[in-house]
Parts: sequence; C-alpha cells; structure tokens
Amino acid sequence: MDAVMSLTTSSSPPASQGRGGPAGASTAASTAAVSGAMRVQSPRLFNGSWADAHDLARAELKPVFVPVTPYADDRGWSLMNCLQGVMNAQGQINYSVQYPGIVKAWHRHDKQTDFWMCVMGHVKAGVWRESDGKAWMIVTGEQRPGVLLVPPPLWHGAACVGPTPSGLLYYVTHAYDAAKPDEHRRAWDSVTGFPWLPRNG
Repeated sequence: MDAVMSLTTSSSPPASQGRGGPAGASTAASTAAVSGAMRVQSPRLFNGSWADAHDLARAELKPVFVPVTPYADDRGWSLMNCLQGVMNAQGQINYSVQYPGIVKAWHRHDKQTDFWMCVMGHVKAGVWRESDGKAWMIVTGEQRPGVLLVPPPLWHGAACVGPTPSGLLYYVTHAYDAAKPDEHRRAWDSVTGFPWLPRNG
C-alpha cells in the first residue's frame, strides 16, 4: 500500500525508501496554485489517441490528462472506449478506495506508466519531478472525468477531497512483481510546499 496520512493528523518525518506493495490537439499547462516557493501547474490536456497521449507523456516526462466525455441517456451514463491501444498483456488493472482526508503519496516507478481514472468521488492528484522540482496538480473525478497519465520516473500520489470516499480505477503498464517490485516510496509530506491541504478563501 501507499504511504498514507490523514490531512487532519500531524505529519511524519520525511523519509525516502524503495519498497514493494500492491498497489490530437493539446493545450498548454496553466499555473494552478502557488504554495510557498513551489509553483504547481495543471497537467497538459490532450484530446488525441490514448497511444499518442502515452507517447507524449513519456517523451516529455510530464503528466498528461485526457478528458473523457460521459455518454448519458435516460437509462444512466457511461464512460466509454477508454485506454484503447495502450493496454497489453504485461499490464494490470486495479481499483482503490480512499477515505476523505487521506493522502496516499509519494511513489514512483522505473518502467511502468500509471493511468488513473477517478470514477467515484474526487481526488487531488499530485505529480512531482525530482530532477528539477516541477510539480503538477489536478482535481479529477465525477465532476471532471478523465484519465491522468503519469510516466516514470515521476513521483505521484493522491488526496481524497470532498465528504465522500473516492474510487480510483487505474491501469499500470507492468503488472506488480512481488519478487522485483517496481516501486520507490517517500513520505507524503517530504515534497516541501506541495499543497495537499484544501485551499480556503
């Protein structure tokens, strides 16, 4: 499991370690928030194919967000045709429920790309590039459906925001290997200035 912390409790000392656990047109990124000295941007939006979005994320070493338009009629609604062209036999699909106020962060991978889709409630997803300190953040979920692509080796995590649990459906390009986990972890509060807490005002 990810390193987990409630937003209402005191933080633990920062730590970094490697450990295993289960676990087209685009628009320019815009500045989403400034917290202390950290400039946090929105991920790049992309409306092309899933394969092209994956290639773009890996080439630029940046997160990419692909909006998904719900199909709705008098029977209900659906999110259709997701991840065509990127799923393969090496990958794995997981589902994780996160309680309100909980932060699950930070972790990164050496080879796998994550595709995150919040299908219940909302998450604040955070991404951090250690090489130059750049950071990205997006709130996604029921009211903003889409898929966030996080390529290696970017650090990433999520906070459940709002009064209800969030449900994250995610695909990873390489299945979990207990004998040789592709996982590196650090404390949720070890990226100084990242705005996991809600903004008030």
